[in-house]
Amino acid sequence: MDSVTVSDHFQPWRHEGGHAPFSLAWMAAVGERTERIVLGTSVMTPTFRYNPAVVAQAFATMGCLYPGRVFLGVGTGEALNEIATGWTGAWPEFRERFARLREAVELMRALWTEDRVSFGGEYYRTVDASIYDRPGDPIPVYIAAGGPVVARYAGRAGDGFICTSGKGMSLYTDDLIPAVQEGAAKAGRSFDDIDRMIEIKLSYDTDPQVALENTRFWAPLALSKEQKHDITDPVEMEKAADALPIEQIASRWIVGSDPDEVVAQVARYVDAGLNHLVFHAPGHDQRRFLELFERDLLPRLRNLG
Repeated sequence: MDSVTVSDHFQPWRHEGGHAPFSLAWMAAVGERTERIVLGTSVMTPTFRYNPAVVAQAFATMGCLYPGRVFLGVGTGEALNEIATGWTGAWPEFRERFARLREAVELMRALWTEDRVSFGGEYYRTVDASIYDRPGDPIPVYIAAGGPVVARYAGRAGDGFICTSGKGMSLYTDDLIPAVQEGAAKAGRSFDDIDRMIEIKLSYDTDPQVALENTRFWAPLALSKEQKHDITDPVEMEKAADALPIEQIASRWIVGSDPDEVVAQVARYVDAGLNHLVFHAPGHDQRRFLELFERDLLPRLRNLG
């Protein structure tokens, strides 16, 4: 592998058997055990339970420890992670969450590049703030987007763009990639300079039935954005997801046992303009997946260019 990412959840999408490790501790542990692999969050929300200035400090430290190997992937957040940690009032609608994200990115970049930062935003402020340990180059910021509005912002302001697979190819070819291109053009940037990352939901096994059944644990992925919007409890998320039929659950995944067919499905995303592939496997036996991936899929994927 060339890169590895970790989600930043305070609570998982499933109560029974779910996991939600602290992403920054996990990244530091992986950084100490590796030499070349790139590490990042996919994604972190630096706007509610975190103060963006503290996120900037944390990533600056990791940037010093693992030079050139760390990026910060950010998104607008979901109620499941933020309500449990004390957010009061109704969960904000998209407009406010997006405004908070833009402001947080502006503040973090100022802290990585300026010596004393007094920042007065609508949501965040600092007074003569300095990050004393920071790398020579600012931390790359990757913007996660599920629609064209945020994708345009990723094109304007992101070092990278993040999306997830399994939502119908027209979303990528007609909406997301053109929006990134549009945002880049308006900012006078080259589209090719923006790393275009996609989390590919892949359930691969030599046994096709195992590949299909492995998707059940990640059934919450098949819930719509509207279904998940107001769920604040992993127990309720699990209940809603487990009511879905296996056909709907598996629809978010590339499910297969033929390596050539699987790689052909992955190739559609590369052809759409995505160049950084991150694979998410749903089964409990992660070692088995990695061994099969290395043996059957990786050589074929490298040939995609």
